[in-house]
Amino acid sequence: MTTVTRATVAQALTAPPTIRPTLARTFLAMMAREVRVMRKNFLSTFVRVILQPLMFVFVFAYVLPKIGGGMMSGRGGPTFSTILVPGLVASSIMMQAMMAVIFPLMMELTWQRSITDRALAPLPVPLLAIEKIAAAALQGLIGGLLVFPAVLFIHADGQAPKVHVDNWPVFIVVMVFGALLAAAGGLLMGTLINPQKAQVLFALVLMPITMLGCVYYPWAALDHVRWLQIASLANPLVYLSEGLRAALTPDISHMPTWVFLLVLIGGTIGLTWFSARTFTKRVLT
Repeated sequence: MTTVTRATVAQALTAPPTIRPTLARTFLAMMAREVRVMRKNFLSTFVRVILQPLMFVFVFAYVLPKIGGGMMSGRGGPTFSTILVPGLVASSIMMQAMMAVIFPLMMELTWQRSITDRALAPLPVPLLAIEKIAAAALQGLIGGLLVFPAVLFIHADGQAPKVHVDNWPVFIVVMVFGALLAAAGGLLMGTLINPQKAQVLFALVLMPITMLGCVYYPWAALDHVRWLQIASLANPLVYLSEGLRAALTPDISHMPTWVFLLVLIGGTIGLTWFSARTFTKRVLT
């Protein structure tokens, strides 16, 4: 009996420790998988992320000034490329974060049904939704950051943007919560929209959000079109554009800081909760 006990104790002491999965470890492992997929598809991801802002910069900061149609300000005022930068960064974050989750989610929920495998992981389904939001937000942040080298190198003579980070805390908060808000919105649309009607997404959602999101002009410039200024408050891209405008080009009129921070932070929390609920219902049914 003593020999068996000693052998058992010795075996227990020499046996490798048992690794038990935890929520944090599982969450980080799934995030690592997303990063590996991005790295594996680096070329296609890079082209998708950089193409939209690159074309906007080329047209608005290079072509239009060359032909005399790109100046929105008077003499001595900011160049159009300066006005454009915050809105272009915001637009890139919004579009890339939304697209990074919408179409992959549609495929996982319909044709591939690979979402079932993810749901079997030792992770609650709502946390799986949050993982998807975090992964898409990361792609959105990368897309937004890639705008800066594009606008610094592509512009007409005398049209170089004058941009600097005037308030780092506001800049970081706006970038992070703007990306999370866009990703949560993409998750919600990906769970609600029928894949056969995906073209409606571009016509009725993505295009109006981009064109009326104060990308090409500050929100204060809509004073002369009061009804549009009020209606645009329903567009989340407006608050992301204005937040970056406050952080990058503080001399240009922008919304009060508390307004866009309240909408971005509060909207992220509310939309994440709601999209996680709809995602959970869709996966479990």
